[in-house]
Amino acid sequence: MSSNDFFALTPLLVLAGSSVLIMLLIALKLNHRSIQFSSLILFSIAFAALFNIQKVLPCPIQPLFIIDGFSVFVMGLIIFSSLVVNILSYVYFEEKEENPKEYYILLFLCTLGACILAISKHFISLFLGLEILTVGLYALIAYLRTRHHNIEAGIKYLVLAAFSSAFLLFGMALIYLETGSMDFSAIASNISMLKSLSPLFLTGLGMMLVGIGFKLAVVPFHMWAADIYQGSPTPVTAFISTASKGGVLAVLLRFFVMIDGYRFKVFLLTLISIAIATMIIGNLLALQQKNVKRILAYSSIAHLGYILVALVPGSSLGIQALCFYLITYFITTLIAFGVITILSNKETDAEDIESYRALFWRHPVLACIFSMALLSLAGIPLTAGFVGKFYILAAGLQNGFLIATLVLVISSVIGLYYYLRIITAMFTKQQSILSEEKNTHPAFYITGILILSMLTFLIVWLGVYPSGLMNSIIDFKIK
Repeated sequence: MSSNDFFALTPLLVLAGSSVLIMLLIALKLNHRSIQFSSLILFSIAFAALFNIQKVLPCPIQPLFIIDGFSVFVMGLIIFSSLVVNILSYVYFEEKEENPKEYYILLFLCTLGACILAISKHFISLFLGLEILTVGLYALIAYLRTRHHNIEAGIKYLVLAAFSSAFLLFGMALIYLETGSMDFSAIASNISMLKSLSPLFLTGLGMMLVGIGFKLAVVPFHMWAADIYQGSPTPVTAFISTASKGGVLAVLLRFFVMIDGYRFKVFLLTLISIAIATMIIGNLLALQQKNVKRILAYSSIAHLGYILVALVPGSSLGIQALCFYLITYFITTLIAFGVITILSNKETDAEDIESYRALFWRHPVLACIFSMALLSLAGIPLTAGFVGKFYILAAGLQNGFLIATLVLVISSVIGLYYYLRIITAMFTKQQSILSEEKNTHPAFYITGILILSMLTFLIVWLGVYPSGLMNSIIDFKIK
């Protein structure tokens, strides 16, 4: 390994070293506030390191990794999401768990796993990153061990992850058997002269798609996804729906682009079918929910369908649309789960729609922030969500994917109903049936609201002036 390779890996080394450092700080009996603040500084250092490595890009680290503009972009989103989750976690776990310090070790390890996925170009590093991410998430989901629904969610995630790993490994083995390599570039050169894929390769690819489908919770592999979202601690749910999915999406896109999957109709048809089913089923299931975390879970499934529509064309506009939509999806999802985290109390999470009744008259700032996030998720003009969907539609229509774009428009209209249901509840004048508890950590409460306010401003800014970000995204190329 050259000095350049070592330098390019700085953000990941910081994340790995941070988990050890936090463990040592816990052994020194530091209190929860010190551990959380140290974690915040370490996440900030890892995020800042991403800007420092720009001068050595692209940097292939043979045979496992490639650090290019796209992987730095995805790592930036993942580490930023973890940083926001870290800030929101303090009050939540301080009130609910008597020993919340080990939570931050797991958060670093999961972030590291997601970042490894973002830079993977080999089946071994893909599986390594996935396992680091998944093993940490088992513990994070079931972290509030005295609550039955947390344990239930953890066990369900364990079963789904076992399914996913089994399919993924079997699929990788079949592709290795056919091509004799596990490196994406070598696999690509093996199939570059083929006009159609062999049955063995197709079977392997299909099994890998099933494994990744379970990780992304796309239809028909979305079973228990809503139960896991509902049962997990709310900051962990925010992490699952953003950083965890970002890493898996990045490696899927890199594999798809490097093997030039756009040449094979069967591959494209499979992805389009999954995208259409995910958009329709995700939105229809969300309509039936009364629990806000379950609504956001099914909304997240539907948004994965939108992102797949951006992935399918394979054009430069499609990749740019996907990157832009990932940014808007991450920001709005962090805001939505951030509001739920702030409104949750020691006993229960603020997950029932009734908890939000008349919220505007009690917490006008939080009600406005949550409304903007929901409007962006719905794709209303002057929000980043609208611009993101516009670019996806443009990329889809430019490449002739008319049916997928039509379904995206119709399912977005369906989705508007359940977002408006929450907003209507917040602005009604009827008082909430729930009692309001006194806030015992005002400084962290104000910090949380400030962070969410800045993210909300970003949503509006990107909705009005998206060109600056789109011009920057052009540099995030997959090498």
